[in-house]
Amino acid sequence: MASADLRQELHCSICLSIYTDPVTLRCGHNFCRVCIDHVLDTQEASGVYICPDCRAECQERPVLQRNITLCNIVGRFLSTRPDQEETGIFCTYCVDSPVPAAKSCLLCEASLCDKHLREHSKSAEHVLCDPTTALGNRKCSVHKKILEYYCTEDAACICVSCRLDGEHRGHLVEMLDEASEKKKEKLRNVLQKLTTKRAETKKRVQSLQECRREDQGKAAGVTETVTALFRDIRRQLEDLEKRVLSEISRQEQRVSLSVSDLIQQLEIKKDELSRKIRHIEELCNMSDPVTVLQEPDTGDLCDTEDTERHDNQVHGAGDLDVGLISGTLHTLSGIITGINTGIYVQEATDILLDVTTAGDYIQISGDRKTASWSANQHHPVTPERFQWYQVISIRRFSSGRHYWEVDVSKSEVWMVGMCYPSIDRRGQQSYIGYNNKSWCLERCNNQYLVLHDSKWISLPKNTPCDRVRVYLDYEAGQMSFYSLCDPIRHLHTYTAALTEPLHAALLVWDGCITICGGVRSREKLP
Repeated sequence: MASADLRQELHCSICLSIYTDPVTLRCGHNFCRVCIDHVLDTQEASGVYICPDCRAECQERPVLQRNITLCNIVGRFLSTRPDQEETGIFCTYCVDSPVPAAKSCLLCEASLCDKHLREHSKSAEHVLCDPTTALGNRKCSVHKKILEYYCTEDAACICVSCRLDGEHRGHLVEMLDEASEKKKEKLRNVLQKLTTKRAETKKRVQSLQECRREDQGKAAGVTETVTALFRDIRRQLEDLEKRVLSEISRQEQRVSLSVSDLIQQLEIKKDELSRKIRHIEELCNMSDPVTVLQEPDTGDLCDTEDTERHDNQVHGAGDLDVGLISGTLHTLSGIITGINTGIYVQEATDILLDVTTAGDYIQISGDRKTASWSANQHHPVTPERFQWYQVISIRRFSSGRHYWEVDVSKSEVWMVGMCYPSIDRRGQQSYIGYNNKSWCLERCNNQYLVLHDSKWISLPKNTPCDRVRVYLDYEAGQMSFYSLCDPIRHLHTYTAALTEPLHAALLVWDGCITICGGVRSREKLP
């Protein structure tokens, strides 16, 4: 009973439970901090604070002092009886005060504390188990006997009567402990698998989170690059605008000054001509022939060359230097080049099809841009030539970022992609996408696929593909396919550890497909 008495002393008189963070009033009585705070809050309106135990009064709200000694006693008491406290099951026979149960007896259908357990019968029919309130569940509902066996055929717990005379007679049975251990072993295996899967799932989550962080970092980097690029473009355009407008203003002032000077010269010339005109008119009106004849010859008064010279000066001074202005504006092309360098492309150069690799059913146009299906061409058989419907580019890519475009609107069945130079040239295994040395986008039976190593992925049926772009980032090992509709649509991206240079590759079964323009890249042609 000592344990019960001790427990009684550790109860808060307000909540009737073991103290939680016990505090002391001036009168010496102890309470849970939360409990006494609530009581004092309710008394605050009256202006008088009363101890719930001794009814001692005070006018000011009492200061709560933590009772460290009592707090330690409570902690030690709970630590010595954790299992009993967790179950919440108390001894059936301790009626004066609740004492945690140590065991339950299935036969007696009672729970016992340590004291009553020592006095309990030790006979075999008194089966003891961990404290439980579901004692009825441990007995057979038919025979009211303790469950001792497990029927493996019916997956049921049974008593001895069920085994000998009941519906489980003749069935394969096991002792409950044995069956429980077997089931626990299975559960442990399941637990191990689930734990492994949870660890794998956690790892995948971490990996995806890392990918997300990397993508966010890349997006932030690209955003910063594009923002800086457009800021620089705006600055360059503003500078260019100022330069062009300044040049136009300078030329306007120069022309204006030149024209003003010519006008002044012509005004002087006009006054001189007016004076000569008046003099000649006077001569024409004279009646004395001697005076008229003694005047100098006037044939040089109309100087045609001088007039033409002034006309040329007028026209020359009146023209703006459009060539200089155009040259200044040509700086725009440098800005565009800067844009291409800063983002994806730098220059445009032709990509040509290698006639020596064209298969027997492929005809290459004179500009080496178009591959057309044709009847057997009977090309000479060489190690470089494909057997049937394919052709690759002359140029190979071993570094940098590049893209090229193909018009596929005149063919119903085609493949567009990239391949290693070591790709097979004979047999179906040489088709791009049907081996581990090539990647492609295919259209067949009005369906679009991306293929690599004979593994394909279907694309949406409404994919518009009259013009295709193939993009390569060699260092990143990425090959992407785009449909150049409006807007441009990304179709798929392959990522691989590239081990060889790559050629552009085409395969056509009907009609023709054409490489548009050239390849754009961030590296110069070799």
